[in-house]
Amino acid sequence: MRTRIAIAGGGLGGLTLARILHQHGIDAVVYDREASRSARPQGGALDLHPESGQLALAEAGLAGRFRSEARPDGEEHRILDPTGRTLVHHEPQPGSFSGRPEIDRSALRDLLLDSLPGDTVLWRHRLVAATPRPDTGWELTFHDGHRTSCDILIGADGARSVVRSLLTDVELSYVATLVELSVDDVDRRHPDLAELVGPGNLWCVGVNRILAAQRLGDGSLRVGISLRAQDQPLDTYRSERALLDMFAGWDPCLTALIMAADSPPTPRLIEAMPTGTRWTNRPGVTLIGDAAHLMPPVGEGANQAMLDAAELAGQLAANPADPNAAIRSYEESMFTRTHPIAEMSARVQAMMLSPTAAEDIVRFFSRPAEPARTD
Repeated sequence: MRTRIAIAGGGLGGLTLARILHQHGIDAVVYDREASRSARPQGGALDLHPESGQLALAEAGLAGRFRSEARPDGEEHRILDPTGRTLVHHEPQPGSFSGRPEIDRSALRDLLLDSLPGDTVLWRHRLVAATPRPDTGWELTFHDGHRTSCDILIGADGARSVVRSLLTDVELSYVATLVELSVDDVDRRHPDLAELVGPGNLWCVGVNRILAAQRLGDGSLRVGISLRAQDQPLDTYRSERALLDMFAGWDPCLTALIMAADSPPTPRLIEAMPTGTRWTNRPGVTLIGDAAHLMPPVGEGANQAMLDAAELAGQLAANPADPNAAIRSYEESMFTRTHPIAEMSARVQAMMLSPTAAEDIVRFFSRPAEPARTD
């Protein structure tokens, strides 16, 4: 009898998992809350790491398609102080894919969706509850009252995971505030800002705050303002005037990123799970990505989610007769792998929004590269 696998969440982790399972001849259904693949913007760009995100795409048989969509020049990274003085300028080797090339989240998600059979993802299926069946498996209930069942349930449903509650009651902590804006058609409409940001990422680092911008493949800029966790209501950050006041005294060439925005400021809370979060294995259910180890957004989240997917799919393919053993092996490996990465992400997040952020970041980016592993 074929094992019925349900994946809650059609983000990068859930889709990577479905794709690699499909590569192994294992069917899975992805349940996603959105109305369609284009129902909402997917955010900015990602730098995919060779040891995690790129490795997962190779396991998915999509390395070639990734190279056709990725932008190696997007790895360029400039860090400035509030006066506009350059503190760090990283320039990748032209045309090289040996580092961490950028790819827009939307392009990567489309790449994964296009690689799956058309009936793999069921849209408009927001999971609201999962209850154990009398024998084995799970009864799934969706927001419209629709129900179905599965043998294995995998939570890839992000920060506010419904599936997580089946395994742990861990609470999220508020670690920062992020305000997002966008600037369209920047080369034509704002060539000065296009030159300032370049083809990749720009960070302008001040005391307890960062003004950042990122070039996307469609010629727009994604602007982000990172602030320390505060008690002020989010509506405080919906005003352009209030944001400009926060950057009073900064070089006007930098704050022009706020003034040029075509979208109203959109603030949101940044949350994280406690580092070292684990749970006791429960048959027939597990988590990947932010559902399993929500970290501050410093470059590891999507990469680790995709690696989770690759490792879980590999274990399920290697143990078709005992999926629960596969899940146990995956979880132990995942806990060990992500713990130091979550600790590092928390340290970097705190460093970036500290009173001494500029000095700390320069020191961080100037440290010697670690020797390559040979094991």
